[in-house]
Formats: sequence, structure tokens, C-alpha cells
Amino acid sequence: MDLGFTFFIAFGALLFEACAGYPQALYRIIGHPVSWIGALLSWLDRRLNKESDDEETRRKAGAMALATTLLVAIGVSVLAMALLPRGLPGTLLAVVLASTLLAQKSLYEHVEAVADALENGGLGPGRATVARIVGRDPSALDEAGVARAAIESLAENFCDGVVAPAFYIALVGLPGGAAYKAANTADSMIGHRTPRHGAFGFAAARLDDILNFPASRLSALWLGLAAFAVPGASPSESMNAALRDAKHHRSPNAGWPEAAMAGALGLKLAGPRVYDGVKVEDAFMGNGRRSVNESDIRRALRLYRAACVIQMIAYALVAVLLIARA
Repeated sequence: MDLGFTFFIAFGALLFEACAGYPQALYRIIGHPVSWIGALLSWLDRRLNKESDDEETRRKAGAMALATTLLVAIGVSVLAMALLPRGLPGTLLAVVLASTLLAQKSLYEHVEAVADALENGGLGPGRATVARIVGRDPSALDEAGVARAAIESLAENFCDGVVAPAFYIALVGLPGGAAYKAANTADSMIGHRTPRHGAFGFAAARLDDILNFPASRLSALWLGLAAFAVPGASPSESMNAALRDAKHHRSPNAGWPEAAMAGALGLKLAGPRVYDGVKVEDAFMGNGRRSVNESDIRRALRLYRAACVIQMIAYALVAVLLIARA
């Protein structure tokens, strides 16, 4: 597939999704690609993940479930591309299809809702709202903890929901974005170190780590560059924090955007957190303030928005250069 075309599709998808998002009316009628992938994974989990099997058998079953999900996602996307009309109408339809794999607008709105809840209702509504976007126990969070959780989720999901799918769309087209989304959804559903999914989700967790390796570093770059456009943010501290702290995060990838955002905004994110009543030790990202509030969430959103614009411009420029050379 021509790289000039796929980079243009990535740019167009980013621009379209930032403006239009995914219509709620359409979601209510037919769902969303992620919900379709999730339904398939849930069915495979019920059919293949048997508690009576030994660990090795469950690992193989999980790998089979992951492979099935990837093949379905890739097959459907290849078929969709083959059925598109040629010329401009087909290109525009490809842009719209690819935009469904991105989450710029919805991520912004979900995190903004946490800032609004803290500002207008205080701790209780803040906890209830942040619980929709994080996996940790909200009852263990004070107002600063709620604000940090929202900013950390914004940083991590910037990679998973925006940068990574756009990166694979640009490299491989719609099938690349669909394959990434299938792998990432599998990791979020079964890639957990729990008695049920520790073995079954092993392949999903490892593949997600591999696929997010380039995207996480790219996310940190976009956030560092975005700091030039946000008053009071520090591009140098953003890069310093990413290079210094990301390798200490318990995730091989999440630390990059979290540290870059923390450094840019002068915050200290991550650290020990509580998931399902269990305290999880993690390193701190950044060396700034821990006393974070709703105004810091809004600063993080400005940084995020600038990073999204920079990413769009980068893809547009690469697409123009590749098309001009063709």
C-alpha cells in the first residue's frame, strides 16, 4: 500500500475525528468497533479459558483467542477497503472508517468531565467521574489524587487511543489500525495478572507491549513539542523527565507519556496506587508538585490538544512529501 496514501488517511482520520468524534446516535444503533472486538473477545474468553486447564494450555488458548481476534479485525478491514469506490469518494470513506479507531475527542471530553466535577461538586462527584476512566479504587483518592488520576489517564490514553492507532494507520492503512485496536482491546480485557487471565492473557499483554513501544516514545515527543505552545509548560523538563523516569515505570510504555506530561507541567505523577484494594508500588514520574487540582487537569488538556495538533501537522507534512515524490 502506498505510504503517501496511508499517511494522508491517518492525517484525515485525525482531523475528522477531532472535529466530529464518534456520533452517540450511531453508537446506540450499531455500537463501536471496540465494542464489536470486545464482544468477540468475551465469547472467546468464555469458550476457551477453562479454569480446569493447566497454565500452559491456557496460554495457548489465549494466544489462539488473540490470533482469532486479529484475523477477524484485519479481514474485515481489508474487505471494507476492497469494497470502497475508487477516487475521492473512496478516500473520504477510508478516512471516516479510520477515524473510528481514534479517541481524541472522547478522551478530551472524559477528562474534562473530571475537572468539571471537581470544580462544581468537589470530591464525591470527582471520584465518581474519574472512576469511569481509571481502574484504581476511587475511594482511596483525595481531590489531588483524583486530579492526578485524570491526568495520568489522559497521558496514557493519548498513546493507546490516539498516537498508536494513527501510527499503524499511517504505516499499514486501515488494516494496521484495526489490528492495533484489536490487540489493545485484548490487552485491556484479558491482559491482566489475575488468576483468570494471568495465563490466558499473556500473549495479549506481550503483544500490546511490543506494539506500543514506538508509539509511547512518539507520544512523549509530541507532548514535549506541545509544551512550546502552552504558557508555563517546559519542553526541556518534559524531555528530561521522560528520559529519566520512564524506564522506572512498572509498564514498559506508559511511563513515557506520563513522565513527559509531568515534566512539562511541573508535576509528580504515578507513584503507589490502589487497584481492587491492593496497593501497587510504582515509581514517580516527574519531580514537581503532588498537590494537583482541576486547574492542572485543564492545563494538561491544553497540552494534550496542542500535541494532537502537532501530530496532525506532522502526518500532513509527511503525506505531502511522500505524495510529491511519487
